[in-house]
Amino acid sequence: MKEQIRKHATRLLDDGRIKGFLALRQNGTDVEPYLFTDAGQLKTLSLGDLDKPGAARYPLIKILSWLSAQSPNDTYAVLVRGCEERQFQRLVQSSQLRKHRAILVGIPCPEELAEEHGCLKPYPDQLAVGSKPAEPASGKVITATPRNLIRDMQFLKEVSERCIKCYGCRNVCPVCFCKECTLEEEVFVPRNKLGIPPANPDFLLTRAVHMVGYCTYCGLCEEACPADIPLKTIYKMVANIMNEQHGYQIQGFAPRGDEQSNNASKGKKAV
Repeated sequence: MKEQIRKHATRLLDDGRIKGFLALRQNGTDVEPYLFTDAGQLKTLSLGDLDKPGAARYPLIKILSWLSAQSPNDTYAVLVRGCEERQFQRLVQSSQLRKHRAILVGIPCPEELAEEHGCLKPYPDQLAVGSKPAEPASGKVITATPRNLIRDMQFLKEVSERCIKCYGCRNVCPVCFCKECTLEEEVFVPRNKLGIPPANPDFLLTRAVHMVGYCTYCGLCEEACPADIPLKTIYKMVANIMNEQHGYQIQGFAPRGDEQSNNASKGKKAV
């Protein structure tokens, strides 16, 4: 697959359609994000597969946002899997990126990576290389309904006590673009006399509510979290509560549950 990507990126560079190709490169034993501006550099291209598929992942769409802000008249290509394509779409909808200034080079997720993250759609709509993989049997989606809401809130309380409020989840998030963060605003999230953010679970719940409609469940926040908190599960849980209460769906997919619940959700608005 890497050779096919190299050829595709080489054509884009040689034709002068892009200023650079944003992807990953192998640098010794490390993998890092890199902007390829010459076809000769593509020999170091990496898919991030070290000891396992997708072992090294970076917020490429967040980096693309920064590049686009620095050079708004330039066009870049970027290597994307399914979640990254959805991140790009979120930022285009939010007027943070311009669609005509980016070329998405879509590749499918390895089945092992898709299953590990419970991805409901482990491929982009537009594949430049490869073919659509089988979707995991389970999307690992928590369904927060009146039947299990108490249990889920107890789960949230238990895991949130590990949070050290380092902001790592926010900083790595590809779709987090606010210039002023609510988590740092005194009027919204008051701190104590020592300047420490509020006790959990308020801190995590505030961020989880903000992620409804934006989170693509890529899992980068969980990889960045030093406390090993299952943030993706928390975000899905809160999104499903919004689905129950306000008729929203996560990622455009019906919530897990019985047949009647799934049928009833078909007319609901997707976020």
